[in-house]
Amino acid sequence: MWEQVGDLVTVPDVVGLPFHVGRDIGRDHGVTLANPDPDGPPVGALAWPGLFYITSQHPAAGTVVTRHSSVAVELSEHGIANQSALRPTGDIPPADSAHAIPEHDQIIDLTDPAA
Repeated sequence: MWEQVGDLVTVPDVVGLPFHVGRDIGRDHGVTLANPDPDGPPVGALAWPGLFYITSQHPAAGTVVTRHSSVAVELSEHGIANQSALRPTGDIPPADSAHAIPEHDQIIDLTDPAA
C-alpha cells in the first residue's frame, strides 16, 4: 500500500514565463523546476546567465503532486523561443502609435505639505 509522504500541491502554469519568474512561482506553489535530463546540470545552471523562457513543462499545470516535487521544464534563450508558446504580456501598442506629450510643464513642489 502506498503512503503519502507530504501534503499535496497543484502544479502552476509556468510555460511562457521567464525562467526566474517561473522558478519563483513554482517555489511559491511548493514545487521545484528541474532539468528534464536527470543526468544533466541543474536547470538553474542552464538558465544562467541570460534571459531564458520556459517553453514546456511536465507534469502539466493543474496536476496534483506532493510538495517539493520536481516539474521538468524545457528552456529557450530569449529571442529563440517560439513566440506562440509564450504567454501574452498584455496589449502592445503598434510601433507607429503616438506617444503622450504634455501640453505644458507640470511642476510639483515636494516641500509643500499640501501637495
